[in-house]
Amino acid sequence: MLYVQNGDPAMVKVVNIKTGETKKGFQVPVGNPKGVHGQFRHGRITARGTLLLAHMDMKKVCEYDASGKEVRSFPAPNPWGVTPLKNGNILIVDRPFIREVTLQGETVWTLTPSADSPDFKLTSLQMAWRLPNGNTLVNNWFNEWSGKLDRSNPPVQAVEFTPDKKIVWVLRSWENPDLGPATTIQILDEAEAPEQVGFGEIK
Repeated sequence: MLYVQNGDPAMVKVVNIKTGETKKGFQVPVGNPKGVHGQFRHGRITARGTLLLAHMDMKKVCEYDASGKEVRSFPAPNPWGVTPLKNGNILIVDRPFIREVTLQGETVWTLTPSADSPDFKLTSLQMAWRLPNGNTLVNNWFNEWSGKLDRSNPPVQAVEFTPDKKIVWVLRSWENPDLGPATTIQILDEAEAPEQVGFGEIK
């Protein structure tokens, strides 16, 4: 199991879940060692055997190899989520907008909900996934600590966009069932084999 540990120091660790042994570990830089809450939210392993990490408090997304060396980085004003795509590009969620970038840093697709979906209030984007049909699934978090839920016009929890930014469907389920504020989604219709995932030489 690979996990990222917010803290002072902040660490990336690979642990054998059967024995509890740490097989690999390295420190990663942060903007504020004492402000652990704002350091990271999401990291993802790529098909290249590297780790993509959204550095919230450093305003960038970095890719690290298994030795902890930074391979490349992408500036991002408020990075929350990062997803490696099958075409080799990277999908970066910057809270108010989403962009797809190449490994060279070229932006090839963007989604700005305030402009592209003005009929729906999407104010706190969390993660984005590229679906097999080419559409992009996005989840939107409602901050229960900063405001009261308006059940007459509840916020969107998830929305699917086509490549040309047309909305396919939205999810707003706050009653029967109440799915609550959406922070992540697990897609079940595309099987993934965990044994095919590697981080450097570790499988």
